[in-house]
Amino acid sequence: MNIPKRIANLAAFCVLCLMLAACAGGPRFSEMSGNIPNLGADNGRIYIYRTTVLGAAIQPDVRVNGVVVGSAAPQGFFYVDRPPGNYKISTSTEVDRDLSLTLESGQTRYVRLGISMGFFVGHVYPELVDDAEGKQDISTLHYTGK
Repeated sequence: MNIPKRIANLAAFCVLCLMLAACAGGPRFSEMSGNIPNLGADNGRIYIYRTTVLGAAIQPDVRVNGVVVGSAAPQGFFYVDRPPGNYKISTSTEVDRDLSLTLESGQTRYVRLGISMGFFVGHVYPELVDDAEGKQDISTLHYTGK
């Protein structure tokens, strides 16, 4: 095998390893769903997740009302419980992306983190999805919460 081809193969292998290492590694939702605490009567729950590995190296912090609650790990999810009210979910790469939502007592909301092309890096953006789609999306994802 010639040297340029070896270098190309090694580079491809390294990129593959980096992509796999960037994916979430906790237990799957299906494995841990029975261990997730019941939602308190005075709170709502927001599941935040990312299904795609596109742009795996781009994992900005996710903030709820300015407080970091997790990161945008590929194929990962986490949740936050909050009292009823208005919330802003935000991410920041070279631009800030925000989503505003209202959470009611006992309500569960699902926020998917998508990725789009940017000038220098990809942009991770939050989008609200309906309950059926959100439940289906997180069923195979890995828990990345604390």
